[in-house]
Amino acid sequence: MTDSVTATLLYFSPPKDGSHPYGYINYDPSNPQPRTNFEAVEHKMDIENIRGKEDQFTLDNAGFQFFRRPAKHKSFTNDDEIREEYYPESIELIKEVTGASRVVLFDHTVRRRRPGETEDTPDKRQPVARVHVDQTRASSIARVHRHLPPADAPALLQRRFQIINLWRPIGHAALDWPLAFCDFRSVDAEKDFQPTTLKYPDYDGETMSVKFNPGHKWKYVRGMEPDEFALIKCFDSKDGVAQFTPHTGFEDPSTPPDAPLRESIELRALVFYD
Repeated sequence: MTDSVTATLLYFSPPKDGSHPYGYINYDPSNPQPRTNFEAVEHKMDIENIRGKEDQFTLDNAGFQFFRRPAKHKSFTNDDEIREEYYPESIELIKEVTGASRVVLFDHTVRRRRPGETEDTPDKRQPVARVHVDQTRASSIARVHRHLPPADAPALLQRRFQIINLWRPIGHAALDWPLAFCDFRSVDAEKDFQPTTLKYPDYDGETMSVKFNPGHKWKYVRGMEPDEFALIKCFDSKDGVAQFTPHTGFEDPSTPPDAPLRESIELRALVFYD
């Protein structure tokens, strides 16, 4: 029997006036523009728990992959300590499991769910409850130029490179609001996605919003533990493999009522190959 749940996922609905979609990453309430100019629409989707079948899903065939390795850093409460302690071990971990020759971490986000709070500021991030892909091709190339020395970027862009997120629960199993992944083999890469401007305080980035497709195949690993982690592909310059994977946090109806609230960390990495 298939071990799956049915949950509500939020998909992209384009701006009604036909304008290009945008959203603010750190929204100032005094801004005369709304936080976003598009809407999210609810769709019920089956999400399969692939616990015990994780080895069938890889970065190259599905766009995501699961591993087990405890982190040496445990607290995840201080950003400087995360950069000093968790970044170096994660760089080596990504190199080991992907075969990459160079990994550059450019960002991280700690998320702790707080029911009833609507504030979502840089120091109080909550799970993202909308289907999305973190990067587009254009924003991925821009990231290389933004985070690598000008003397290195052109040569690195001539070879295979990826943007991969490393996602891990903190402190306890992620039974509450786990992360779901859409198998790349079930998406229509030409029709399902809409580049969306992501407005930072000092520049404009770009993500991909995801349109509803009833053929999407959603997967998750129920109750991921802190010694487990997922790699999530956001971009790959190589043809013939999974290019990215849509993902979202979701309210799992099988979550026990006494489960602790989700806490997690995601690292964002530029991944290069010789």
